[in-house]
Amino acid sequence: MKDLLIYWAGILAALAGAPLLCGIINRVKSFVAGRQGPHLLQLYFDLRKLLHKSPVQSSAAGPLFRMGPAVTLTAACGTLLLLPQGAVPSPFAFTGDMLLFLYLAGTARLFTVFAAMETASSFEGMGSSRECEFAVLTEGAFLAIYGALVLMTGSLSLSGCLLSSPAIGSAVHAMAVILLLLALFVVILAECCRVPVDDPETHLELTMIHEAMILDHSGSDLAVIHYSAFLKMWVLFSFWMLILLPRMHAGLQLLLQIAGVLVLAGITGAVESCMARCRFLKVPQLLSAALGMGIMAVMLVLF
Repeated sequence: MKDLLIYWAGILAALAGAPLLCGIINRVKSFVAGRQGPHLLQLYFDLRKLLHKSPVQSSAAGPLFRMGPAVTLTAACGTLLLLPQGAVPSPFAFTGDMLLFLYLAGTARLFTVFAAMETASSFEGMGSSRECEFAVLTEGAFLAIYGALVLMTGSLSLSGCLLSSPAIGSAVHAMAVILLLLALFVVILAECCRVPVDDPETHLELTMIHEAMILDHSGSDLAVIHYSAFLKMWVLFSFWMLILLPRMHAGLQLLLQIAGVLVLAGITGAVESCMARCRFLKVPQLLSAALGMGIMAVMLVLF
């Protein structure tokens, strides 16, 4: 019973704190630039304002456009429920659920692309094309990370991999874990559409990726899409922290996991302050490097 309470406390913390991550990133970027910047809770205010507005839909939009935001939010919540919280495994865990985790993330992306294509907008079509191209490499890197975790832990369950990993008993395993963390951080930057892969603050349609796909969304639909993106970021940051943290008391580990997620948001803001977005031709090279690091981690564990 106590473990279930800790698990659901972690779920509630994620649902309530997801928009705070973007606030932390923006504050860090403003601090580095010497500006005051937006309020830490500005994203909550923006979501509230959007939720009170009715969505306006393109005349070319069909049922997939209307389904997109709901499917995206449902998929994000599904990935959150599959993730262990602290040292407590997910009550929904089963053998092979790590593939469901990946498929849910892919489903959210797929319906976002479908919704963008239904608007018959050339800009949203370009954003969708770039999103699908980069997704191929990020999913490959994610599968390599999964493979290394399975080999290190012997578990085919997401909770089993993250809660029994990684026992660093040798320098080889330590190097494999470092490569996993580096590869996963690059994947997170790509999946969450952050610099150097994408710039969520750009206003030039020709250079947008994720933001180009949601140009026709407005009102409550846009609020749902933004919140789903924040929740996805929280899930991926939690995934990263669960690999890094050693096993300890469930409540303490949950607190450290939440603190680590907030710290990772600050690190992301610092990364965005120190570098510019890559050219589109360079992004596949960056994601291929993440895939290579994941494959190297698998090889280190095997040999």
